[in-house]
Amino acid sequence: MDSQGVTADPQLQQFIEVESQKQRFQQLVHQMTEVCWEKCMEKPGPKLDSRTETCFVNCVERFIDTSQFILNRLEQTQRSRGSFSETMSD
Repeated sequence: MDSQGVTADPQLQQFIEVESQKQRFQQLVHQMTEVCWEKCMEKPGPKLDSRTETCFVNCVERFIDTSQFILNRLEQTQRSRGSFSETMSD
């Protein structure tokens, strides 16, 4: 039971979580595409030259690295706050 006394359907909760993850992923891809397009695409043409392709690859890799670093850092911060607040409540 949740705080309002209503039992949530586990399948519904899982569906909502999966859909939320899909939405976050789509937002991340959209943001990454926008950033890398602005950084790398000087003049659109029928195909990418090797310099532009390398720029896109590097941009996407750095974007993913940065996103993962931020996520890991936030998780560490939350864990340290959680253990701090547990210590304070003892």
